[in-house]
Amino acid sequence: MPPLQKSGMYYPNKFGLITIKSLEEVMGKNGLNAILNLAGLNHYIENYPPDNLDKGFDFAELSAIGSSLEEMYGPRGGRGLALRAGRATFSDALKNFGALAGAADLAFVVLPLQSKLRIGLPAFAKIFTQLSDQQTTVEEKDTEWVWTIHKCPCCWGRTGVDKPVCFISTGLLQESLKWVSGGNEFRVNESKCIAAGDTVCEFIVQKEPTS
Repeated sequence: MPPLQKSGMYYPNKFGLITIKSLEEVMGKNGLNAILNLAGLNHYIENYPPDNLDKGFDFAELSAIGSSLEEMYGPRGGRGLALRAGRATFSDALKNFGALAGAADLAFVVLPLQSKLRIGLPAFAKIFTQLSDQQTTVEEKDTEWVWTIHKCPCCWGRTGVDKPVCFISTGLLQESLKWVSGGNEFRVNESKCIAAGDTVCEFIVQKEPTS
């Protein structure tokens, strides 16, 4: 495999660490090592990213993990693993950040569901702006929220796909909604993807939970 073309844009090292560790939990060390080799990331074998918030995990590295999961496990299997990694990243890394920490306070807990989302989703977007090079905006519509990633780490450098592929971001968003809402699951659908030729990666979140 040719050397990975770095993007020069970064997630915190901690995000990369949790993504890799969550995949190891599901796939075992041998399965993880095979994915890292396939992705051109063999420097992370037995040498995971450090547990800090320094911006050192390149967007291209996350994208390479996603595409390698699809290549090795097929689109459906790769999607399931990527969703799980995204959800783990939120659970382990993001829910305790200042902008979301208040979600456990009684004053927040007793708010109506849509008020929680109205506060929580922009707060979640702000975390990405502060901690990483991912540019994210949120727009409220009548029956849905539109979550837009303008520079996407999950499909960085990918082209020519026929459907959206940013499942790690989908998992992150699903888990953030569950946390902010107090345990509800929401339908999240990626409607646009840069890898499929769109100018942004766009995720539609239905306002009414599925459970």
